[in-house]
Amino acid sequence: MERLIGTVSRGVRAPIIREGDDICQIVVDSIINAAASEGFGLNNKDVVGITEAVVARAQGNYATIDDIAADVRQKFGENTIGVVFPILSRNRFSICLKGIAKGAKKIILMLSYPSDEVGNHLISLDQLDEKKVNPWSDVLTEEKYRELFGYQKHHFTGVDYVAYYRSIVEEMGCELEIIFANDVRSILKYTDCVLCCDIHSRARSKRLLKEANAKLVYGIDDILNASINGSGYNADYGLLGSNKATEDKIKLFPRDGQVIVEQIQHMLYQKTGKVIEVMVYGDGAFKDPVGKIWELADPVVSPFHTSGLVGQPNEIKLKYLADNDFSNLKGDELKEAIKNYIKNKDSNLVGQMVSQGTTPRQLTDLIGSLCDLTSGSGDKGTPIILIQGYFDNYTN
Repeated sequence: MERLIGTVSRGVRAPIIREGDDICQIVVDSIINAAASEGFGLNNKDVVGITEAVVARAQGNYATIDDIAADVRQKFGENTIGVVFPILSRNRFSICLKGIAKGAKKIILMLSYPSDEVGNHLISLDQLDEKKVNPWSDVLTEEKYRELFGYQKHHFTGVDYVAYYRSIVEEMGCELEIIFANDVRSILKYTDCVLCCDIHSRARSKRLLKEANAKLVYGIDDILNASINGSGYNADYGLLGSNKATEDKIKLFPRDGQVIVEQIQHMLYQKTGKVIEVMVYGDGAFKDPVGKIWELADPVVSPFHTSGLVGQPNEIKLKYLADNDFSNLKGDELKEAIKNYIKNKDSNLVGQMVSQGTTPRQLTDLIGSLCDLTSGSGDKGTPIILIQGYFDNYTN
């Protein structure tokens, strides 16, 4: 009988994972038990995703605000620190800011506007137009910002992030000045010691500051990129990808995960005889049309994955074939013509019109986004995702 189902994404429930747990065994057991419970089989090229949070938790990759403060003091000494372009987040940045403020005497906090880099808005573009403010050239003080825009609460969280971040810094006994600008070099009028807190634009920000002769330039990826007094750390990303665990503790992005995904793949092969791809995933890469938030607050969607997930899709657009090459066909004749075209398609369709409209993204970004949407970020209890049929096409 012909298959009538394509890609299927399943959230797989798992035990609550604690520090020191065997994450590989838990993932394998959860997948095998779910398949037996629900009565489905496992196939070659299935994909197992594990959320980065449980990997880091099993590793015990945690640090405290005191650890952050110690590293900040070690790198910046007594200098006034320009903290530039942080995202607006209670979960992501607030705890980092707490640690940074605890390690500093004075901070100049420079916020991008009208939104942060992942789309959390302080104000709207329409408000900028109304007040005739040019965000590319105008540097606003906190006083001027309040005069122009008053107190603005985030669309979803209901938080005024300017007031919220001020309260965090002052709670740590640190002096604070807030400005609003979009040229990273604007901070140099206030201090030449800068901590770049942007995520995806951090390399450019550091380069521009160094070219402008800043004295000290670090990124948030340079904070806790090594252990401080036995703390967790991430050599590649530092504080990037971290999340609030408690009021004084963060969970860092997982590290050393390549051995984990490869071990899970090996264990699943031993159990099933199938070559199953495995990835650790964080935030998906997609944009919310209402809140305007680009979800990707992690440095990458998938920091670790098996080799079969490297690359981009090589797909043709079925509706293009139906409307163009085979517009004179219908029914079974059309179906067979399209199947034959797919079977004989080029191994690289880049630049060909037949692929127009397909999604030109990395497999890990596409599949990781599907994993993130399936698992959610709340109380579903499914930190493991099983995706089947992703690599199938119309001929399978």
